Amino acid sequence: MFFTAGAFLTILPALAAGLPHPPSFITIPLGQRPRVQHVSGFADIAAFQANIARTAVKVERNLAIYEKNTGSSLAGHHSLRKRTQGSDPLIDYADNYWYGNITVGTPPVTFTVDFDTGSSDLFLPGPGCGELCGSFTVYYPNASSTSKLLGQSVGLIYGDQSSIIGTTYSDTVSIGGYTAKNQTIIAAQQYSEAFEAPTRASDGLMGMAFGALGQSTHSPLFQTLVAQGAVPEPVFAFKLAHSGSELRIGGVNSALYKGAFTYTNVTEPAYWQITVDGVSANGTQVLSNVSAIVDSGTSTISGDPASVEKLYAAVGGVSIGNGMYAYPCDSTPNLTFQIGGKSIAIAPEWINGGFYTDGENGEALCLGQISGSDSTGTLWVLGDVFMRNVYTVFDVGNTRIGFADLA
Repeated sequence: MFFTAGAFLTILPALAAGLPHPPSFITIPLGQRPRVQHVSGFADIAAFQANIARTAVKVERNLAIYEKNTGSSLAGHHSLRKRTQGSDPLIDYADNYWYGNITVGTPPVTFTVDFDTGSSDLFLPGPGCGELCGSFTVYYPNASSTSKLLGQSVGLIYGDQSSIIGTTYSDTVSIGGYTAKNQTIIAAQQYSEAFEAPTRASDGLMGMAFGALGQSTHSPLFQTLVAQGAVPEPVFAFKLAHSGSELRIGGVNSALYKGAFTYTNVTEPAYWQITVDGVSANGTQVLSNVSAIVDSGTSTISGDPASVEKLYAAVGGVSIGNGMYAYPCDSTPNLTFQIGGKSIAIAPEWINGGFYTDGENGEALCLGQISGSDSTGTLWVLGDVFMRNVYTVFDVGNTRIGFADLA
């Protein structure tokens, strides 16, 4: 079951001598995605359908950007031309966005942004953004002595139908105590209504995928930090949970995991895309050799319709339309993902999206938080329903992802 929860600030020790010197206390508060379950415990079907649509649009957009930037489509996917080490406690905003603070400019101004491993651009509301940006903190380039106009016009459409039109600047940006110089920022001249507060708790968005997904033609923020030698290690790590959620910059937090990391290589350095060796249901492997992305900017798990149908068939699930499935509440499926030799079990509370009453015979079922979508080709999207079960490190230096058991 989902509950609205805040993540608490974590006090971190000072960095060892010889490393970059961020402040002694380093945090990065984050926020999350719309809940798919009412407080009553019943599934919010409309919210879940919105999640499916959001993921489909986001992947379609990013694959189109990749094609534009590289001249080719991602391997295995059809063309779709038609977002010490520093820590940031994550804030769960209505189970919708993981958000936190960065500072921009000289003197520094604090902005709240969504941290999204499924996109690459950094955007903020800029001058002239209008009424829809009225309650957000606005980036004023003329007020920063380190701001420079780059002048590229950019339009972005995100998976929740939100969109921006903006112009690129470069400026000084700090996250988790580490500072990037001459970082590209998209200053929005226009936000769509989907960005209007109070529907969003953040001012903008910071993409943490690779540059091949960027609408702007410059490096994503974390890659800039790595290239400038600003972080002690070229990695960042997430723990997503009801409480104690955290993004750590420049390393991992050993208090949040146990045992060793299991690593798997990124197969296409655009998304954080990996190969899932197998997916098992109730102890039996149902799928194998699945291409997937690990995406903190997506709530649930989605996959191609045929594979998702096969997975639910193995656990007695039934289609309820529009890519959604339900299963008997008294037999929550035991689902595991095998990645790089490690089995990652999905806890029942994250599989269960709430009660669903079958209109034909009145049977009480539970909504499954794995959905099917033909908009993503063969690509699976492993969102928060997956990431909540494991401590995840994104290793830019070695182009790989590591997983460890939660402490």
